Amino acid sequence: MVSSEGCGMKILDRYIFKQFIRAFLFTSLAFIFLFILINMVENLGEFMDRKLGFREIAGYYLLSIPSTILITSPVSALLASILVAGRLSFSSELPAIRSAGVSMLQLLSPFFTGGMLICLFNLVNAWWIAPEAFSGKNNFEQHFSSAPAVPHQSRNIHLIEPGNRIVSIGILEGGESSGEAISIEEFSGAHLKKRTDADSMRYNPEREEWVMQKVVTRLFPGDNEQFHLASHKPVKLSLSPRSLQELHLEPDEMNITRHYRYLAEKQEAGFSGLDRAMVKFHSKIAIPFATLVTILIGVPLSAKKKRGGLASEISITMFTGFLFLGVQKTVAIAGYQGALNPIVAAWLPNILFLGIGYIIYKTAID
Repeated sequence: MVSSEGCGMKILDRYIFKQFIRAFLFTSLAFIFLFILINMVENLGEFMDRKLGFREIAGYYLLSIPSTILITSPVSALLASILVAGRLSFSSELPAIRSAGVSMLQLLSPFFTGGMLICLFNLVNAWWIAPEAFSGKNNFEQHFSSAPAVPHQSRNIHLIEPGNRIVSIGILEGGESSGEAISIEEFSGAHLKKRTDADSMRYNPEREEWVMQKVVTRLFPGDNEQFHLASHKPVKLSLSPRSLQELHLEPDEMNITRHYRYLAEKQEAGFSGLDRAMVKFHSKIAIPFATLVTILIGVPLSAKKKRGGLASEISITMFTGFLFLGVQKTVAIAGYQGALNPIVAAWLPNILFLGIGYIIYKTAID
């Protein structure tokens, strides 16, 4: 038989869970409309200059919703947990619940259940939905931009290939399957043993290799130098046209699998300056879990009545939430600049506020 206490806890958990989810959805919608309103005020004049209709503008802002949800979810969850727990506290329901023997950990259970659902949604959002929407926003901005479109062209690319080779590409064309002013230097330790220069090279998809045109090869055996000329010469490189195309992609446009492959290929090819992309990759995993951290702060914080009522609760929430976003942004910038390890830069805000939440939880147990 199920005990009346166990049955009562299930009813209480369902009640709190429903209240929390409703409050979270309400606060999320409020933040979405607020962000859209602020952005629209800033850009409405430009939209009118481009003669965009309601359909185009609405489509643009629909594409901004996934990233907005991802950014504001920690603050929404914090506000929702404080509103629900605070309401229980001010209506004297919470003291009655605690006096019935319900521990703080048991009280947190329905909040964490809701937080886990939000976390799972945001993992899907961060890994697939938001990147697709961000790419759509970029395409929209490029399509309706007043600046003339120019083909992508990368210059002076230098990368390290397996076999102690350094590849330099003077000009990489927009299709990423051809380049000009090619140089491949092969080293034995610190000694240059071979250098190959070519006017251009193109990718052969059938053989999965690059073919260099008008090639000059110089060998350096000992103190001598040998020349070899050829009209064309195939060469195997770990770099593919697909990975070169991703040079123009923003990390925010890549889903999690593409982002992982992008970093793996760039690191294998010897690209430098990947700190920003690595921080973005790890942030796609870390940010969804921030919701659970803010819940751990919000519920114990509202467990006891405080002077100032609901207004003080909301003030504390907004300060804590936007402090979290500020720390998150600051630490991420430090990671972009290489001052912090990318994994540390992505997870440090969660760890710091988890410590704060644990202290608040321990002080609110009794």
